[in-house]
Amino acid sequence: MKIKTAKMTYEEALALPQAAHQKPLRQYFLFRLLLLLVSLWDLWRTRFTYRLIGIEKLGKNEPCLILMNHSSFIDLKVAARLLCTRPFHIICTLDGFVGKPRLMRMIGCIPTRKFMTDVTLVRDMVYATKTLKSSILMFPEASYSFDGTQTPLPESLGKCLKILKVPVVMIRTEGAFARDPLYNNLQLRKVRVSAEVEYLLSPEKIEEKSPQELNDILKEKFTFDYFRWQQENKVRIKEPFRADGLNRMLYKCPHCLTEGKMLGQGTTLCCSHCGITYELTEYGYLQLINGNDNALTKSSEQTFTHIPDWYKWERECVRAEILSGTYRMEIPVVIYMLVNTDQICQVGEGTLTHSKDGFHLTGCEGKLDYHQEPLASYSLYSDFFWYEIGDMISIGNEQAQYYCFPQDCGDIVAKARLATEELYKIVKHNHQAHVLHSS
Repeated sequence: MKIKTAKMTYEEALALPQAAHQKPLRQYFLFRLLLLLVSLWDLWRTRFTYRLIGIEKLGKNEPCLILMNHSSFIDLKVAARLLCTRPFHIICTLDGFVGKPRLMRMIGCIPTRKFMTDVTLVRDMVYATKTLKSSILMFPEASYSFDGTQTPLPESLGKCLKILKVPVVMIRTEGAFARDPLYNNLQLRKVRVSAEVEYLLSPEKIEEKSPQELNDILKEKFTFDYFRWQQENKVRIKEPFRADGLNRMLYKCPHCLTEGKMLGQGTTLCCSHCGITYELTEYGYLQLINGNDNALTKSSEQTFTHIPDWYKWERECVRAEILSGTYRMEIPVVIYMLVNTDQICQVGEGTLTHSKDGFHLTGCEGKLDYHQEPLASYSLYSDFFWYEIGDMISIGNEQAQYYCFPQDCGDIVAKARLATEELYKIVKHNHQAHVLHSS
C-alpha cells in the first residue's frame, strides 16, 4: 500500500491550507458492504472464524464502543466482517485520508493524529454515537505491536468511556500478528486467523467505576503475547523468509552489546560484529546455532529463546541509558510533512535528535526547527516500511506532522519508540514526585 507524495520546499508546504475539520458522515449500508466485499478474499484465505461472548447483552441497534487490538492490516478486514450488521465509524490516523478524504469519510472513518492530544476527536465520537446512532471502532494501542505483545494504552481512555456512556465491546484477534508481523516487509505467512468478540462493559458498570479502574480493566484485557500463543498452539510457520527484517526490532546484540549490526534474513538473525547467529524456528522460538565462544562465555545469561524477552531487555537497556544520562540519538533524516490530506510533502533533509530533553528536528536549509517535550506523548508513532517508503519516526503537532526517515544509521526506529515511552514514564514520575514534595 502506497501514499500520495509531492516534493516541495518547506515554505511551500507551510503555505498549504490546513485540513479543515468536518463532522463524521452517516455510514450507509452500501459502504459497509463495500468494506466487507474487499475483505472477503483475505478472510477466506486465512479460514477466518470467530466466537461471541456475552454479545446478546448488546441491543441490535444500540451504539457501542468497539476496542480492538492492533496486530496487522487484516484487523480492519476482520472488523468489516464482524460489524457488517450495524453502522460503525472507524478512528483512523489522518495520513490514512491522504489522496482519498471523501471516500474515507463515506466509509465511516474519523481522522485523528496518533499520540497527540485531540479534544475534537472526543466530540466527533460523541456526535457519532448520540446523533448518528453509530458504533465506534477504535484501536486504542494506535500502532501495530513490534514484538507481538501489547503496546501502551492512552491514560485518557477511561475518561473517554465515562463521556461516551455506551457499552464497550472488545475484539481480540489470534493469528493476525503471526500471519503478517510488522517487521517482515509485508510478506504474508499461511496462518489461520480467528477472533473473539466480548461484551466487556455495560453503561451501568462504566458509571460506577472510576476512570483509573476502567483503565485497569482494559489494560488486563489488552495483555497478550502472540509468540507465546504461536508456541503454545503449535502454529507452524514454514515460510523461509520468517526472520526477514527481524533486526528492525531486535537491533541490539545481547552478547557483544553492539547496536545496529544485527541482520535478519531468511530464517536467521545474525550479529555481523561478533558472529552470533540465531535461528527463528517454525514454532516461533529463537535457537542459538553458532557464535563467538568468548561472547557466549561473557554473557551466556543473555541468550534469548523468546523474542519478547529480547525486546524487553532492549527496553531495560534504553531505560538504563536515560537514567544514567547517556541516552542520545542524533541521526540524518529525510523529512516529509502532513499539512492536509491532499498529499504528504517531501520537504528536504535534516537532523533528528532525541535526548532527555525530548525530540529536536532541524533541517530544510535551516528553516525548520521543531522541539517536542518528553511529556508531549506517552509513546511514539514509528513504523517499519511505512507506506513502502521506509522505516519512519513521526513527531509534530496540530499545525504540522513530520515523518522522518533515518538515513544510513542502522535500526533505530524501535529504540526511539522504547526511549520515548521510558522517558515519558521517568519524567512524569519525577514531575509528580516534585509536585507531591512541594505540596
